Amino acid sequence: MKIAVVDDERIIRVALVDELRDHGYQVKEYTSAQAALLDMKKEVPDIVISDLKMPQMDGIEFLRRIKKQSPNTYFILITAYSTVSTAVEAMRLGAYDYITKPFDNEELLIVIKRIEELRNVKAENKYLRRQIEEKFKLSSFIGKSKPIEDLFKLVKIVAKKNTSVLITGETGTGKELLTKVIHFNSTRNRRPLIKVSCAILSREIFESEMFGHVKGAFTGAEKEKTGRFELADSGTLYLDDIDDVPLDMQVKLLRAIEEREIERVGGKEPIPVDIRIIASTKKDLKQLVKEGKFREDLFYRLNVFPINIPPLRERVSDIPLLVDHFVNFFSENEPVSVEPEVYEILKSYPFPGNTRELKNLTERLVLMAYNNKITKDIVPAEIKYPGNSLAYTNFENKTLTEVMDDIERNLIFLTLKKAGNNKAKAAEILGIPASTLKSKISKYSD
Repeated sequence: MKIAVVDDERIIRVALVDELRDHGYQVKEYTSAQAALLDMKKEVPDIVISDLKMPQMDGIEFLRRIKKQSPNTYFILITAYSTVSTAVEAMRLGAYDYITKPFDNEELLIVIKRIEELRNVKAENKYLRRQIEEKFKLSSFIGKSKPIEDLFKLVKIVAKKNTSVLITGETGTGKELLTKVIHFNSTRNRRPLIKVSCAILSREIFESEMFGHVKGAFTGAEKEKTGRFELADSGTLYLDDIDDVPLDMQVKLLRAIEEREIERVGGKEPIPVDIRIIASTKKDLKQLVKEGKFREDLFYRLNVFPINIPPLRERVSDIPLLVDHFVNFFSENEPVSVEPEVYEILKSYPFPGNTRELKNLTERLVLMAYNNKITKDIVPAEIKYPGNSLAYTNFENKTLTEVMDDIERNLIFLTLKKAGNNKAKAAEILGIPASTLKSKISKYSD
């Protein structure tokens, strides 16, 4: 770190500068605050260590100017016991700490070490924040098809608002990812995003999980518990699989959403919460309302801004983009290419599991890729020929030898991948001589 030492007393200044340099810091020394301010216009230090009592400009005025000129610079004040009250005032103005004379250099070094640790934490938090923002920016939802363009338009409209959102879509379409995109592009992005998987909450624990409970509220409540609504205060509460909330619990959920306040189980005091609600479902809530399985008033409270994610079969032009994205993700910095015929095969498959199924399939293909190339030969038969559960390869117009060759080829390349391309190890796994494996690799690589 770069440190500036400002003190008009030469003996103290030189001794301190030497000590800091011995500990590996880059140090500049100044006899006055004015000289330091002038030089800091060219190069800003990480830390300023300044005496309080100096001619022309004292440490307090120096601090004010430093914070105006370079607000991120840490300021340590050196003061006498008789001026501790002034040092406290300096803390209010933004000084990081103060040290009273006479002081031990170890005391000052401990303060500097704390600043180093704080800077590292801030830098790490800033890096993680950038990573999150990059991961969940709008383009993280891969696709350029018309349905996805329409989806983006809706997300851009609602992201900056506090409006409740109901996301619908089949399993695996990316409802949770879209929720994160909305949250991290909203004004609440620095506040918590709390997820509730309604499908796993039984009637017995629903209230406690959602609203919390006080100590002794019921048998086993040995300590106070904070519910999901409170945890999401100032942020976003994501209710996944909202259709699975028990019917008799829906009225309590509705009341909490409408009134924006909750009561812990066993508690008597209402607790206000400031939250944004995003709910998702894979079912038709309107139909559930007609069947009496979902409250109509809760449906309308959630369905303020509906967004439907189209299934993958309705946006097949996005499949190559998604495949390339997943290949890059799973290839661990090794470039893996994809044979053009693979894209066409995948575009013809209906993907009932949607993007999640495609992601899992791509991971499998990357593992099986020989010589870092995904070819049509390693695409599973159930993908090539959906509906034929017995097919491992294409039997049509092929001899028995050709069918067996297909099976053997897939097995060899998969085993090689698992063995890290170690042919001796792969041959051992397959139970064949290394020379035989070598000839078969040559045969199937033509």
